[in-house]
Amino acid sequence: MQLVVGYIATPSGDDGLALGIRLARSLNASLSICMVIPPDRTLPIRLPDDPGYDDALVEQAHQWLADALGSVPEDVSATAHLSFHESFSQGLLDEAARLHAQAIVVGAARDGLLGRHAIGTVTSELLHSSPVPVALAPRGTRYHHTRRVREVTCAVGTRAGADILLRTAVRSCGRMQTPLRLVSLVSIEPHHDLRGEPGEVRERALTHARNMVEEARSRLDHGVATTALVADGDSVESAVSTLDWHEGDLILVGSSRLAQHQRLFLGSTAAKMLRVIPVPMVVVPNSDRHLDD
Repeated sequence: MQLVVGYIATPSGDDGLALGIRLARSLNASLSICMVIPPDRTLPIRLPDDPGYDDALVEQAHQWLADALGSVPEDVSATAHLSFHESFSQGLLDEAARLHAQAIVVGAARDGLLGRHAIGTVTSELLHSSPVPVALAPRGTRYHHTRRVREVTCAVGTRAGADILLRTAVRSCGRMQTPLRLVSLVSIEPHHDLRGEPGEVRERALTHARNMVEEARSRLDHGVATTALVADGDSVESAVSTLDWHEGDLILVGSSRLAQHQRLFLGSTAAKMLRVIPVPMVVVPNSDRHLDD
């Protein structure tokens, strides 16, 4: 299993690398640390007495990658790659395709609050085009010392792609031997089968979550704990804010139904969840290609 970390020599890059290390260790996966610079930086190294900016940047990029690689613990298999592309996001996508990676990991934008997510241009492009899951590290992940994923939360629903999301969560938890928590957000379910009086809506959502947990349990290895609960509120943010989170937790959400075939598209619900969730989020596409190792 291969994970690609989109790396830049900034605190954001270090956050993404820290999450990549945690995921690689938990999943027994290999890590590819990838830095992307424009192709016009590929000129040969000039003479020492005539250093050029382009050449210096390439040399510096290799040094940044070497430093990043040196910070990876010995128990995690990792390599470093320098790629050349006008678009950082497309360069990462190309690298992920070349390596047959199962996910891409990135850090938050530098203007985000500590412990919260912030979506920059590169991340936004990935969240609207990637054919594989994208893992988002909140700002400050580099300060956490959790070695492995503690628990996986899966936001279940009734939309198309829910089965792929569940299978991804189940498979990930089975591989990591990590507990799975299924959550149904009743305040934002748009489908007619969950409308009605508030009490009835909540009970239907709870029944749905219980059905999903039984399906998940049937696919999990024995000994992996699975729980289900309902989070409700007046808004997506208020519903999600009722959930308890611990260091080392991770949440999986599905791609919007508006996504093109085999591509991600961050929906409004997931975008609202990002505002209040203090743990890494993995956005899963409505395609099962990433489930093929």
